[in-house]
Amino acid sequence: MKPIATFCLKPTDTLLRALEVIDQAGEGIAFMCDDSGRMLGTVTDGDVRRGLLKGATLTDAIEPFAKKKFASVSTRASRPEVLDLMQARQLHQIPILDDHGRLDGLHLLHEVIGATPKPNWAVIMAGGKGTRLGELTKTIPKPMLKVAGRPIIERLVYHLVGYGIRRIFISTNYLAEIIESHFGDGKAFGCQIEYLRETPDEPLHTGGSLSLLPEKPAEPVFVCNGDLVTQVDLGSMFDFHHEGGYLATIGVRSYSHEVPFGCLEVNDGRVTSLVEKPTLTQLINAGMYVLSPEIIARVPRKPYPITNLFEEALQLGDKVGAFEIVDDWIDVGQREQLKQARGGAH
Repeated sequence: MKPIATFCLKPTDTLLRALEVIDQAGEGIAFMCDDSGRMLGTVTDGDVRRGLLKGATLTDAIEPFAKKKFASVSTRASRPEVLDLMQARQLHQIPILDDHGRLDGLHLLHEVIGATPKPNWAVIMAGGKGTRLGELTKTIPKPMLKVAGRPIIERLVYHLVGYGIRRIFISTNYLAEIIESHFGDGKAFGCQIEYLRETPDEPLHTGGSLSLLPEKPAEPVFVCNGDLVTQVDLGSMFDFHHEGGYLATIGVRSYSHEVPFGCLEVNDGRVTSLVEKPTLTQLINAGMYVLSPEIIARVPRKPYPITNLFEEALQLGDKVGAFEIVDDWIDVGQREQLKQARGGAH
């Protein structure tokens, strides 16, 4: 991509100058900025054409025809966040602004999606009925509920693609045809999507569907529930798994809750301490995992909770890691979590 200054226009520049800048920059867009570099608007050749159709001439200033409302990201935005926003708003370019609103760079969709392809696969578990959400999942599977205008599972797929995963398996059961019709073979989403189809009368639960993989993976596989809204750092999680030499890595999340009573410690009938309504913090299973090929091979083709896999591994003395998720994470299991996800996602 050319230097960002190549894309810049002043409000007093003409429509003709705007066309020249758009052509020279070669990405179909230019940015109107003030003298300090603060971004004021975007300009495309479509904006110029509409101005000319309204009676403007090529010597008129561009300022009245620039779009003053535009999407942007900060210099701190992660690749998955950028990809999510671009896909949600169907953008091919999005400007990068510093904390003062000055133009700092430009993200291009083909570059964001074009992360170096990774050899790892991903499996998204999407076969559950979502009964805790009541009427909301009567005619639509839970992973297809929308957050910020897009299905939860679609956000997951784009997050995986943004990291570089190109082969994704989705385990389906309840209302499977809705998920399969939406994604097809995955080409429209920048990846290859295949389906692990459970039989409606015998769901395989969160672990058993791994036995439906058509072949043994060559590299560790990322596995997650299909109802997660998350920006987990996949690169760090895979690195943690490799560097620790783990057979399985469980994504965990810190969870705090207040006990609504006074709690006592007692030794042989004698109170040694009392704490009024203490707050307890624990690590909980976040519903995402990295599994090495060797442990996936152990999964039986029958109803099988994935937690059984970890319990058996620990009994055998295998190394199981816990990777703490510090990024955004919401498990959309109930209406309150869905409301929270819809309020916080972009």
